[in-house]
Amino acid sequence: MSIAPKLALPGKTGKPARKGLQLRYKPYTLQLKHVFTISSNSRTTTPVVLSEIEFEGVTGYGEASMPPYLGESHETVLRFLSKVDLSQFDDPFQTEDILDYVDGIEPGNPAAKAAVDIALYDLTGKLMQQPWYRIWGYDPSKTPRTSYTIGIDTEEVIRQKVKEAAPYKVLKVKLGLGTDKMIISTIRKLTDKPICVDVNQGWKDRQYALDMAHWLNEQGIIFIEQPMPKERVDDNAWLTEHSPLPTMGDEAVQRLPDVMKAHKVYSGINIKLMKCTGMREAHKMLTLARALDMKVMIGCMTETSCAVSAAAQLSPMTDWADLDGNLLISNDVYKGMQVIDGKITLNREPGIGISPL
Repeated sequence: MSIAPKLALPGKTGKPARKGLQLRYKPYTLQLKHVFTISSNSRTTTPVVLSEIEFEGVTGYGEASMPPYLGESHETVLRFLSKVDLSQFDDPFQTEDILDYVDGIEPGNPAAKAAVDIALYDLTGKLMQQPWYRIWGYDPSKTPRTSYTIGIDTEEVIRQKVKEAAPYKVLKVKLGLGTDKMIISTIRKLTDKPICVDVNQGWKDRQYALDMAHWLNEQGIIFIEQPMPKERVDDNAWLTEHSPLPTMGDEAVQRLPDVMKAHKVYSGINIKLMKCTGMREAHKMLTLARALDMKVMIGCMTETSCAVSAAAQLSPMTDWADLDGNLLISNDVYKGMQVIDGKITLNREPGIGISPL
C-alpha cells in the first residue's frame, strides 16, 4: 500500500495548495530482521521520517534515517522539518538556493536535511524524466557489488547470518568488542567470500590495530573501516601508513570539509547521505575524493529502499558499496534499486528510481 496518501502536510486546512513546493512528512519505524549490534550499541528498530515534495502534481520521495550515533530522533527531525517552508520556491530546479536555505536553518540535523534533499532530487529527476545516474553521466553497468552486513553476535548467530547472506558476494562484518578473531574465524570456516570489516571506532590501541590489520590481511579481508576513534587523528594516520590493508573513514567523515581532513589520514572515505545532508553534498564529496586520489565507498544506514536507491545513483563511480540497509528490515515501503546476483542494479525509472509499495 502506498504511504503517499497518508502523509499529512502540517497545518493543512483543505484550502488550495500554494504555488510553490509543498513538503509533507511523517514518522515511521523500521523493524530489523535481527538484533543489530556494533561496537557501541545494539538495536532492533530504527526511527525514520518519510518525506515528499510535490510540485504541479509531481511528487518526489525522501527519507531521514536516524541511527543512535548521529544524535537525531523522530522529535528532532520533525521539529526541524516544521521550520522548512518550501512554498517560497516556485522552481524546483533552483536546488542550490533551496538546499542552501534548508542547510542554513540551523546547524546539524543532517538526516533531516537529507529528507528534503532526496525528495527534491527525486522530484527534479522526475520532471526531467531521467534517473539521476544518467543526468550525472554515470554508466549503470559499472555499479559495484554491495556488501551484506553481519553485526557482532554469538558464533551460532554468526553462522545463521552467513547462511542468510548466501545471495551476496561480499560480506561486511562488524568488529570491535573483543570477539574479532572468533567472528572472522567462524565466517572463514563457512565461506571464502571477500570480507570488509567495520570496527566503528572500537580499537583503542594503535599497535593492537596494526596487529589486527596484519591478521585480517591473512584472512583475505579487503579493507578496515573506521578502526579507531575519529579523534585519534595521528593514530589513524599512523595505522594507514603501516597497514597492509586500506583504511576507510566513516564516523570521521561526515560532510564535505571532512574529506580534506581525511586525506592521508585514511585511504578513503565512506559517504552516507544521512551524514552529509543528501545527494547534493554526496556528489561533491565523491568528486573531491576522486580528485585527491582517495578510495570511495558509498554506504547507508538502516533505511528503506528510498534512501538506498538515492545513494545507489552515485555507485557507478565508487570502489565499493554497502547499500544493504533496506535488506536488513522487514517493513520496507518502497520498491527501488535491486540487488541481483550480489550486484547493485539500477533501473531506468526517473529520479531516484523508486515507487511506493
